[in-house]
Parts: sequence; structure tokens; C-alpha cells
Amino acid sequence: MKKLLIGLTYDLRQDYLDLGYSELETAEFDRIDTIESIETTLSTLGHDIDRIGHIRHLTKRLAAGDRWDLVFNIAEGLHGISREAQVPALLEAYEIPYTFSDPLVLSLTLHKGMAKRIFRDLGIPTPAFFEVHTTGDIGRVQLPFPLFAKPIAEGTGKGIDATSFIADKNQLRTVCTDLLATYRQPVLVESFLPGREFTVGIVGTGARARSVGVIEVCLLDKAEPFAYSYQNKEFCEELVQYKKVDDTMARRAEETALQAWRGLNCRDAGRLDLRADADGIPNLMEINPLAGIHPQHSDLPIICNIYGIGYSELMGMILDSACERFTYTDEKMFAPAVR
Repeated sequence: MKKLLIGLTYDLRQDYLDLGYSELETAEFDRIDTIESIETTLSTLGHDIDRIGHIRHLTKRLAAGDRWDLVFNIAEGLHGISREAQVPALLEAYEIPYTFSDPLVLSLTLHKGMAKRIFRDLGIPTPAFFEVHTTGDIGRVQLPFPLFAKPIAEGTGKGIDATSFIADKNQLRTVCTDLLATYRQPVLVESFLPGREFTVGIVGTGARARSVGVIEVCLLDKAEPFAYSYQNKEFCEELVQYKKVDDTMARRAEETALQAWRGLNCRDAGRLDLRADADGIPNLMEINPLAGIHPQHSDLPIICNIYGIGYSELMGMILDSACERFTYTDEKMFAPAVR
């Protein structure tokens, strides 16, 4: 691979905290050590790195005429149901290659209800669900208890805690009303999955996509019960045990994850979360094609570390996958590859 000028797009958590946003509002954004780790690793792999930052910085740089051979994009966005797709869409308008999935995939997967409709069409097991858009919808939920409720378009476990497990109609109304008011978006109500929970890491695109490992997420005694919640993720070192697993159920979870990854045309790298139902069948809960990438704290690098894949190797695989989609031309470093 030739030496590349790689732009780095991201949302720095501290920038938004300084503007008055809360810890919860900025939960999905990156810490400075994540940015430094990515920059250092890509530099070690032989490339020049240019920190860009969030979409408004990117817009100013593009308007000023700045260009890059490739953009390593981990920007989550702040506003709207398609917030993760905003940076990729802008880069596509300027014909600048970037890592990870395209705007369609990022918009679809952030909306958990829409994504589950695609899972069902692909024949992928996923829990039965109902979307609560207003308090008037709560009485229309006909799913049998117990249930599980969460915001329809959040990540990092936001909106998930011990109260997300719902045992009766009164609790359903209370939880849904609170979530609607707090997150100002629909609530996804699902059948509760009582079995083992798995996270599968994927690298690559299309037929070349492969699993880098499967881990079981085991909540410790002091963890919030029932789910891999925001608190459990934030303090995973004390509350969660990650187990390397290779049994029949884990392999089935891995197969389901790959089917979903390829079925939605996800790219380069990401993570999928599954949990077994009462019959022991792993159900896909959600897919994260823009997974966290902190070298010690994020699930995808955690999976890789457990399976002996170093951070530099993971980053190299992501770059290789992204660059396979483009070819060198005389006019510019990259152009869309002809298939």
C-alpha cells in the first residue's frame, strides 16, 4: 500500500462537554486517548495523519479546498436519526474515500426498528417488537411479558438500565413514558431474551468479511441486572467479564452475525450483539457498523485482544478492507473500483 494522507473525522467528547452537553448526551463520543491511539497506529503503519474533527470542521476544510486520499471516519454525529451518516454522505459528495459503512447502512442500523425489519426479511432470528411513538401507543403493545424497552436510535447502552426489564403493564407505561420524554424518540419494546449474550467482531466486506472472534458477555454480581447497560459498559472493567467461547451456541451466533453483516452490506469492521431466546437460539439484537475503537475499552478491540489480534493489526485490516474498494488512477490517489 502506498503512503496515504489520511484525514481523521471524529466527535471529541470533551468538545461537547465544554459546550454544556451532559455526560449522557456525549456518551457515544470519543475520548482524546482514542484519537491519539488511532493517529499513532496509522502513523506507525506508514501514513500521514491529519486530524479533522467533527462535521462542521470537515465542512470548513472542504470549503477551503482541503482533500485527503482517505478519511478514517469514526464521527457519530449529534443531531437526527441519520446523524452517523452525515460525514460519509458529505465525503461521497466530494468523492473522497472513507472507512466503514455507507450512509444507507449507517442510517438503517441506527434505527433499530427499521434494521429489525431487514433482519426478518433476511430470515435472521430477532426478538418480536413494537414501536412506541407516543404515549397513546403504549396500550397497543400486545407482546407477552416480560419485555425489554430502550430508545430506538441510541448506542453505548444509552437508555438501558435495570428498569428496561419490564414485568407488567404498569411498568411498561412508566418506562416508555420516561424514555419518550428523556430521549425524544420512539421506544423499541421487545420480547425479553433470557439466554446467554454474545458479541461478535467482524472485519472485511462482502464475501471477504470474517469473524475475528466471539465473546460471551457475563454480568458480575455488582452489575446492573438483565442487560449490557450504559453503566455496565461504562464501568466494564469492574462489572463485566468477557469470555472467549467456542461452543455450538457461540458458533451459531457467529454464523448469524456474518449473515446479517453481508445481508446489509456492512463494510470494513464492526460488531454485532446477540442473545439467546428460551429455546437457545441466538437472536440478533442489533448491529453496530460504526463500533467504538478505543484500544482497551471498546468491544471490538476487546474481542481482538482476547483472540490475539493486536490493535495495529486490527487497524491494518480496516485500512486494507477500505482500500480494496478503490483503485489508483493518474488523476488522484483513489477512484471507485470497477467491479
